[in-house]
Amino acid sequence: MAFVPAHTIVGDSSASKLALVLHGALGSGTNLRSLATKLAKERPEYRFCLVDLRHHGDSQGAPPPNTLAACAGDLAALIAQLGQEPEVIAGHSFGGKTALMFASTFPGRAKQIWVLDSNPGSQEPSASNEVIRVIQAVRTTTTPAQDRAQVVAELTAQGLSTGTANWLATNLQRTAAGFEWRFDLDAIYDLMLDYFRVDLWPVLESGAGGSDYRVVVAERSDRWLPENRARLEALVAASNTAKLHVVPNAGHWLHVDNPAFLLSLMASDLY
Repeated sequence: MAFVPAHTIVGDSSASKLALVLHGALGSGTNLRSLATKLAKERPEYRFCLVDLRHHGDSQGAPPPNTLAACAGDLAALIAQLGQEPEVIAGHSFGGKTALMFASTFPGRAKQIWVLDSNPGSQEPSASNEVIRVIQAVRTTTTPAQDRAQVVAELTAQGLSTGTANWLATNLQRTAAGFEWRFDLDAIYDLMLDYFRVDLWPVLESGAGGSDYRVVVAERSDRWLPENRARLEALVAASNTAKLHVVPNAGHWLHVDNPAFLLSLMASDLY
């Protein structure tokens, strides 16, 4: 049976157009709620579906395999339930690569794909990688815990910033035994291994399905090596289906660092 991920709709339920919004690893749909809410005011013809990708947020219990392809299949099941094809799929980081996988698996079903600071290529999942480091830090925490503060303290002791630790702690849920992580770390680790393994440059280079691809790079992003950035710029220069936008004064969390610029860009350029 198809797995339909948990989701929240932002905007007028009678809006004629649908956009799916996908978060990054270890996040949830709420991460992009502020952006979607403001976009719904700027572009009232859209309703925005904030998706909790499998094993994130309230989308627990998804069956294996835990891969980008499975995430794309989950989106197809969600679209079937919503009864409306999306004009737009926008994803940040892990969500951006999930959007590209959907475009590869189901070409032409979304008119426009927004890839928000997400490297489409394969990478080496080294222990120094931020997401792998965070997963390993979460694995070391003692749960059930008496309170969130205890878990935050353990995460910061592992070298995570206070902001990152507090953000991660929003994924703790209260149980009879105490606070426990609500996500399945083993499943998320499998997802990340597939995320690093899969090369989706061909999706952009081929313009799969005739979709309009918008690749948004944060000016201070640490996710793009110089050779990858050069490859992207060359691709865009030769493509009729891909465009590059750079968000100034922003790191990887571009929707937090420069939300006004990203809002203006998307509000003016949504399909």
